Amino acid sequence: MGQDSHRHSPATCPRCGRPVRKPTVWSSAWRCDLHGEVHPLLPAFSASQDGLDGLLRTAGVPVWLPWPLPASWLVAGFAGAGDERTGVRACAVALSGPNPLGGPADMMVVAEEPGIGLGAALAGLDSVDPGAGFATASPIATASFGNHDFPLWQVDSPDRAVFAGEIKGYWLWLVLWPETAGLLLIDPIGLRDLRDPGQDLDLPFGAASVRLPAG
Repeated sequence: MGQDSHRHSPATCPRCGRPVRKPTVWSSAWRCDLHGEVHPLLPAFSASQDGLDGLLRTAGVPVWLPWPLPASWLVAGFAGAGDERTGVRACAVALSGPNPLGGPADMMVVAEEPGIGLGAALAGLDSVDPGAGFATASPIATASFGNHDFPLWQVDSPDRAVFAGEIKGYWLWLVLWPETAGLLLIDPIGLRDLRDPGQDLDLPFGAASVRLPAG
């Protein structure tokens, strides 16, 4: 997964953070004692171009970045779930910056295939998706990508603001701490997929986010 993946650290379950058991001669799957077969969550990639390159090397899902970033916000690291065989099937981009209501705030932007559970874990949910009743009310926010708008629904979660939706068959999660930082989504949020070629973005990197899983 690249030099930045810190292979000396163990992979963990994307749903619960427990160490996972490596594949064996009998099975190519990684296993969590609680959740069974999972895509292993790798140690976090650093908040740097090298870290981003490490994630992009085998990213099989979008690497979403809000762009332009909110004023004074910084990119604070990356995480991915997957292995050399499958590639990254879920990824998170960490951001940090000022809360519109004062104080610091954090944001995690997650793209994942259905059934991985990384977004739900970051949202504080014990599931792999937003749960029963999702998307039954009107959407509360909008994400835009490639000249198309995609609805986002709020997901109930303690002590954070969580929004989820779907873009081209992938789950999109935006998780913000504290809950009041959800005000950043009053206006539509534009997204870039950092896998796309020809992008000349001067990304501002900051300190690694304490919210990064497997940091």
